[in-house]
Amino acid sequence: MKSARLLLAGAALAACFVTQVVRAETLNFGIISTDNSSALKQRWQPLIDDLNKQTGLDVKPFFATDYAGIIEGMRFNKVQIGYFGNASAIEAVDRGNGEVFAKVKYKSGEAGYYSLLITNVNSKWKTVDQVLKNTHDINLGFGDPNSTSGTLVPSYYLFAKNGISVRSDFKSVLPSSHEANMLAVVNNRVDVATNNTDMVETLRQTHPELLEKVRVLWKSPLIPSDPMVWRRDLPQATKDKLRNFFDHYAQSDPREQAIMAGITGMSGFEDSSDAQLVPIRQMALFQKKQQVQNDEHMSDEDKKVQLAALDQKLSQLNKVAAK
Repeated sequence: MKSARLLLAGAALAACFVTQVVRAETLNFGIISTDNSSALKQRWQPLIDDLNKQTGLDVKPFFATDYAGIIEGMRFNKVQIGYFGNASAIEAVDRGNGEVFAKVKYKSGEAGYYSLLITNVNSKWKTVDQVLKNTHDINLGFGDPNSTSGTLVPSYYLFAKNGISVRSDFKSVLPSSHEANMLAVVNNRVDVATNNTDMVETLRQTHPELLEKVRVLWKSPLIPSDPMVWRRDLPQATKDKLRNFFDHYAQSDPREQAIMAGITGMSGFEDSSDAQLVPIRQMALFQKKQQVQNDEHMSDEDKKVQLAALDQKLSQLNKVAAK
């Protein structure tokens, strides 16, 4: 009887071990919703297929209707690896046990991409200055709340620096994906919209006739290229497989290069770390400072306390950036 119990315990232990191995080798790959899920799947699935073949992992694509869905997926371990924007990567790192390990490279040779403000080519709004002076007459197509190029960058560089509150100064604000905002501009459903050069490149490849209907009014400073994030608690052996794949993918193989080019003009990947998020963190804190300073409902004492805390965080980030 004792031997039977030992055998059963050993079998249970072995089953537990097998279950852990399977979980470690089965991953969900989260992809932020810059476009509709069917379009994203069409672009990314060939890369995921190659990832599975070359690593022996079982990687499945994971889509959500907004950026928060991918962030929460990583937080609750429903997503173990993902393609993020910089702002959403901050949330994945801070709240989802994430870690930046790579970033994308572009065929153009650029170290990143750009946020845009766009309008229809036949719109009466011909310049960004016109937009800034007439916000109360303008319907704005805005980005996902966790979007770097659709929300954070234009909020700071375009609007906050010009004393404009997105929340209160526009006639209406309609948050949506880059694809939806692009189509809203093309079809004159909004006056202006935020977007980025990645989506412009996608439109250039898929529907160049639609791109002819778009006018760019404003272009941001360079945004660091999008990061790849994995959960910190992945087994080291799995991380090694992933890093080896992304380090070498599309370096010389023409088929792989074509797959990457189909993902909004990318050419491959290179190593990165959480350090690439520092400029975006600084931007977010500067924006938060401006919100506190302009908050008419906050007491002077509360403002003083919050601004001191924000200045301390900025000082710490500045030290990191200096290194």
